[in-house]
Amino acid sequence: MKVAIYGQTFQEGDRQCVEELIDELKKHNASIYVEEGFNKHISEFSKGHIKGEFNQTKGLDRFFDMFVSFGGDGTMLRAVTYVKDLGIPIVGVNTGRLGFLSTFKKENVRKLVTEFVAGHYTIEQRSLVEVDLNSDTDEFNGLNFALNEITVSRKDTTSMITVETWLNDEYLTAYWSDGLIVSTPTGSTGYSLSCGGPVIEPTAKSLVLTPIAPHNLNARPLVISDNTKIRLKVSGREQTHLVSLDSRITDIPNGKEIRIKKSDFTIKMIEYKSESFLKTLRNKLLWGEDRRN
Repeated sequence: MKVAIYGQTFQEGDRQCVEELIDELKKHNASIYVEEGFNKHISEFSKGHIKGEFNQTKGLDRFFDMFVSFGGDGTMLRAVTYVKDLGIPIVGVNTGRLGFLSTFKKENVRKLVTEFVAGHYTIEQRSLVEVDLNSDTDEFNGLNFALNEITVSRKDTTSMITVETWLNDEYLTAYWSDGLIVSTPTGSTGYSLSCGGPVIEPTAKSLVLTPIAPHNLNARPLVISDNTKIRLKVSGREQTHLVSLDSRITDIPNGKEIRIKKSDFTIKMIEYKSESFLKTLRNKLLWGEDRRN
């Protein structure tokens, strides 16, 4: 078994669960690789147990069996930029707070290995969205895809922007708002949800257009087929606006055409039978806490 371990930061309170994961992997004769930045934080106790390091450009290949992310949902989104289209299954150990993506409890980290070895899991194919800015420069350094959402939003102003929107070359509307979110089903429980968007089952073949604080009260989230090609054009009082792919942000001149579509590859997410999406919804959104239900 070949396993990659990643984390953006390391808190001393997380030391035990990282040590337990490495120990359990060694019991199963796993080859362990650690992201080079994260390894600097854990080298005190990982030394002698890992086979190598990796970063965003080298060290990973299609022969890895599992990619383990330590952190919250933001860390999971960053992990996707390492895995890219390699098809390595990802699982998140939640050392953060809410955690819709990073769901495995750090107190049970040994079970992450034992249940994987026992085959007590399924692989979910999660769709992504990608952006084409039709530009000679690479604004996102080759990482033009997002697992959660692509968002256009206002910059350096309190004034709203106008987002003209076309679906499959047919004009839809002009959103007069603080911005527009194009969300995947995975991202439906993220920024889109906080802006009034619907919760969508992760494997659904759909995308969601969710306006951010629209001036027109009849502007509502719209669920569309995930094979829809989306074109956006922004205008406003400032010369530029923001385009973000999950946590990666760049500024774009107003009037520049933004093309968004579903990516050609998917991300494999490991879902353990003990940590299903529906169970996560109940726990994170407190469904059923009202005893009248």
